[in-house]
Amino acid sequence: MLAEFVELFGGTALAFLGAGLAVSLCCVGSARGTGMAGEAATGLLSEAPEHFSKCLILQVIPGTQGLYGLVIWFFVLFVMGVFGGGMQRLTATQGLTMLISCLPMAIGGYRSAVYQGRVAATSIQMAAKQPDDWSKGIILCVVVEFYAILSLLASILLLMNAL
Repeated sequence: MLAEFVELFGGTALAFLGAGLAVSLCCVGSARGTGMAGEAATGLLSEAPEHFSKCLILQVIPGTQGLYGLVIWFFVLFVMGVFGGGMQRLTATQGLTMLISCLPMAIGGYRSAVYQGRVAATSIQMAAKQPDDWSKGIILCVVVEFYAILSLLASILLLMNAL
């Protein structure tokens, strides 16, 4: 009976699990990263409110991983045919393949968002001491962003060949 359930719904469920992990872990990581940067920003803004735009830019940067996770979520549902009205049932092997294809973005997106939030928070602290050098913090954040983009690319390339 379990084997029949897995064969009937298991592949589809595994694919949905992969898509859900990609979007949820990336969004959780982005929430943590933007939260850390926001906490640092409130300290600076309480003393120097004129730096709001600098702080906002640095706070938004760790939020991109949540968007990347959403892209993977949409991509999985698109590949499965959910948006076309003719969702195909997946075998357990196909579903597992899609789940594994989502893991680079899920794990890479989560971790890079947290690390990028740390870099953004310390960049905000740098802006408090040297307001003219805040753009250097953006460059440091972009270095971490590169690895989130690599995670996105890896998941897309794997999903393109999943079915």
